[in-house]
Amino acid sequence: MSARGAAAEARACAYLERNGLICLERNMHCRVGEIDLIMRDVQELVFVEVRSRAEGALVDALSSISAHKRKRIVQATRYWLSRHSEHADQPLRFDVVAIDGQHIHWQRNAFEGT
Repeated sequence: MSARGAAAEARACAYLERNGLICLERNMHCRVGEIDLIMRDVQELVFVEVRSRAEGALVDALSSISAHKRKRIVQATRYWLSRHSEHADQPLRFDVVAIDGQHIHWQRNAFEGT
């Protein structure tokens, strides 16, 4: 991961923690995909994709997540849940933290996990 990507993930994690979420894991990798942040929001598990774009980029951070990327995040989530059975019955959601320049946008329920 690039230094810029690591800084964006750290910034997103701190932002979400300030908003009441608890970080369970950062930067989870497996053969089917990766998850930037795995967090808890009260009783919900939250799988977070962090996207960062420089100010004035042609495509904003939120719009840069393709259907293929969403599919890989869902597959990685299934893998993580298979390794953490204590969380198997908890409700979950997929959020995106989009960082465009200095602006942070937190999109809850950004996509479905189907």
